Amino acid sequence: MPTRPLTTLPASGKARSMHYDTVILGAGAAGMMCAAHAGGRVLLVDHAKAPGEKIRISGGGRCNFTNMHCTADAFICANPHFPKSALAKYTQWDFIELVDAHGIAWHEKTLGQLFCDTSAKEIVAMLRGLMDKARVELRLQSSLADIAKSDNGFTMMLTTPDASTQITATHLVIASGGKSIPKMGATGRAYEIAESFGIPVTPTRAGLVPFTFTDARFAPISGTAVPARVTAGDTTFDEALLFTHRGLSGPAILQASSYWEEGTEIRLNILPANDLLEKLRDQRQTYGRRNFTTELAKHLPSRLVDHLATQFDLTGNLADWSDARLQTLCDSLSNWQMTPSGTEGYRTAEVTLGGIDTDALSSKTMETKTTPGLFFIGEAVDVTGWLGGYNFQWAWSSGMAVARHIAQHS
Repeated sequence: MPTRPLTTLPASGKARSMHYDTVILGAGAAGMMCAAHAGGRVLLVDHAKAPGEKIRISGGGRCNFTNMHCTADAFICANPHFPKSALAKYTQWDFIELVDAHGIAWHEKTLGQLFCDTSAKEIVAMLRGLMDKARVELRLQSSLADIAKSDNGFTMMLTTPDASTQITATHLVIASGGKSIPKMGATGRAYEIAESFGIPVTPTRAGLVPFTFTDARFAPISGTAVPARVTAGDTTFDEALLFTHRGLSGPAILQASSYWEEGTEIRLNILPANDLLEKLRDQRQTYGRRNFTTELAKHLPSRLVDHLATQFDLTGNLADWSDARLQTLCDSLSNWQMTPSGTEGYRTAEVTLGGIDTDALSSKTMETKTTPGLFFIGEAVDVTGWLGGYNFQWAWSSGMAVARHIAQHS
């Protein structure tokens, strides 16, 4: 990407300050989207070696870039009304139109999830192309420090591999994400900046993350998957469940984890669309002399049946099972209660719950109410979407909310 030369520190040690209309910290989905559309002289800074790394690895390398059913109801936020404005002004259909305009082929999977046909790198390339067209300056392996408010905006020190430079900006946008997946370079930098300006940050924790159990109870059936209905608190999701060496994973579990509170139970229904009682009663007429577990394995994975036999009394032939005993088992499998020891934490979490308190931001522009010209977008904000492209849509929508505001008032 073409860049303008930086003004480095001269021999006197005094920096000649360079001015930008907008400086954006964080070259992820939200930051790149904002940089590409803000207009004026824009500087995009990131400590990574390449922009859009979370985009590149997402969706198994194909990027679940949005969801056809995206509405504010699919987001967790202390103020559930906060995401509505940004999501309404730049919708999933707007981003799909952008993807189509760049010739990126895509397909829909389950529950409205949209993926690139070929590679997530196409989304990164699209955003980089838009930034090139807008003459955005991209500084990688770089950082911002000593950020302070000035009469005309902000002053800060930009450190790159080659130089340290004092710069100023009319607008400062923080798009550095949350704490999830630290191996990709995630930090709590956004929260530190917020607190330095007296902007409140709500408690954070890992979201869209597998559950763990200290007794490794599901290790013998690791890799077994079943359709399930998983409930945490008052929220329920119907998707696949995966048993792992450490505990439970799969889409239904990841979704439920965002609503789970430490120390509380979750409920599994591993018969969400299976009238097992009636099927076993019918089988009893013909195969009553067969072992009960043999007949149960016609409806559930055999490895899972072996595990269930350690949790429930599954002894005897099917003919020995009364309707009442069958009903009791089916009820148990439809309401299997357990308390996770915890989660795998930020190491594998797809998102960070909590963040910049939305009460401190304008829902229309993402600008802080107490520090004009300072904006927070994307995962750094206390807005977390469901699994399935919702969080990328929040990145696009919140990034565009800021970009349009800056472009219209420059």
